Amino acid sequence: MLPLLGLATIVVLLGAILSKRMSPLVALIIVPIAASVIGGFGLQTSKFVIDGLKSLAPVVGMFVFAILYFGTITDAGTLDPIIDRILRAVGTKPTRIVMGTTLLALLIHLDGSGAVCFLVTIPAMLPLYERLKMDKRVLAAAVSMAAGINFLPWTGPMIRASASLHLPISSLFNPLIPVQAIGLVFVFGMAWWLGRREEKRLGYSSANGSIPMPERKLTPEEEALRRPQNFWFNIILTVVVLGTMVAMGEKIPPAIMFMVGLCIALMVNYPNVDMQRKRIDAHARAALMMAGILLAAGVFTGVMQGSGMLKAMAQAAVGFVPPTMASHIPVALGVLSMPLSMLFDPDSFYFGVLPVIAEVASQLGVPAVHVGQAALLGQMTTGFPVSPLTPATFLVVGLCGIDLADHQKFAFPLLFGASIVMTIACVVLGVFPL
Repeated sequence: MLPLLGLATIVVLLGAILSKRMSPLVALIIVPIAASVIGGFGLQTSKFVIDGLKSLAPVVGMFVFAILYFGTITDAGTLDPIIDRILRAVGTKPTRIVMGTTLLALLIHLDGSGAVCFLVTIPAMLPLYERLKMDKRVLAAAVSMAAGINFLPWTGPMIRASASLHLPISSLFNPLIPVQAIGLVFVFGMAWWLGRREEKRLGYSSANGSIPMPERKLTPEEEALRRPQNFWFNIILTVVVLGTMVAMGEKIPPAIMFMVGLCIALMVNYPNVDMQRKRIDAHARAALMMAGILLAAGVFTGVMQGSGMLKAMAQAAVGFVPPTMASHIPVALGVLSMPLSMLFDPDSFYFGVLPVIAEVASQLGVPAVHVGQAALLGQMTTGFPVSPLTPATFLVVGLCGIDLADHQKFAFPLLFGASIVMTIACVVLGVFPL
């Protein structure tokens, strides 16, 4: 009875989200509570919900303050000199342009927002691609690879994986640091290859590289917020916040680092109380939307775990997995995680599918942390810029002025290749034991 109820709960949840009959926030709250009541747990459901919310409080806090922190230092113009220098450095050589595009997108995506990354990077680089008559699919692929390879601790997939599996972010992220570095080498290698291919197609030579550089202009509102005199302070503050979080994540919760960092950034860049309030208001909508989803996910995972539905489903599924194949579950998921982005949106996968896979794996002796890491190698990381289930994909193709099908056909092999390379790296480096 319990395994069937759990399966029905997940099927209804996925159906409600994927069919757009319910928003993820509504489905993650209503469906599990209804299932718990139907299962006869009655008032115990309240305890399940509260336990789930308590377990997610540190993750929610980190995400909210990470958005506010990166929004504040971006408003202060911390990235402006870096963007301008990249634009000057790439010149009009296609190989440099594509690699510069990748680097710029990687830096802009530090805040974890794909939409912001694309809205800043593509308009900055598009005039150069158009003047040189470069393939705009290359621009879309370059920004997609850079954003997709980024699964830093405050990005959506990392936070969802941590929340759904109830694991510290440091235990998921820290072992993947060298893997992500290898993924970055692959991405920049592909960017260089794409640039070289464009040079051959265009018949480029240094003699024809006399095209004027496009200028990047700020609006008066953006200009009023810039604090160029605080550039080095903001850079050092960011390095300290991120460095402490990575090096001492077990002792100092990331939420505290972003809280303290935000307070310092606001006091130094915007000492006026009214300005501080406006900066928080400017980024509060994005922070609140994600916080709401995460708290709703706490309801779902709390009910599924507290009621025993998740464990019962896993015990029933264990019999279908040969024990000799158990150790290969992370590798198999690492390979499949990127294509699964085409079938599942991040909320339905990380909160509906991943906990079941992790529970099955743990029943067979495979730690849940390895399952979470495998999912992060592609599921809405390298997969999100081509998935039709994310608005960011349509933002990429809209800003670049290309068709969705053309973008997917061009970028999918590159993004899938990044996932495969990182999965192999996990095996070679011992992140996934075989």
